[in-house]
Amino acid sequence: MSNDEFVQVASLANLPQGRCAAVAVADREILLCHTADGVFALDNLCTHGAARLCEGKLKGNRVLCPLHGAAFDVRDGSALSRPAVRGLASYRVKVTGDAIAIAVTD
Repeated sequence: MSNDEFVQVASLANLPQGRCAAVAVADREILLCHTADGVFALDNLCTHGAARLCEGKLKGNRVLCPLHGAAFDVRDGSALSRPAVRGLASYRVKVTGDAIAIAVTD
């Protein structure tokens, strides 16, 4: 995919504010998070324990890993607490009407 190619992955109707959902794009599992600040997209696997973050909790702009409680900032993927020290890859999101699209580059 080119840097400017967005792929529709979900709708706002299916991702209410305060919720997360996992979607598959370009052989990757991506976590969508809808917060008061907007919709964000990150890798779905914790960098510490490879747990699926979609099974964790979204608290404001932080997603908590269900395995050991590591926290990540959904806005940029940065690791906020141990045991995670590496951040998550984050992806550009575009919301048009009800459609959520993300750009994933190789």
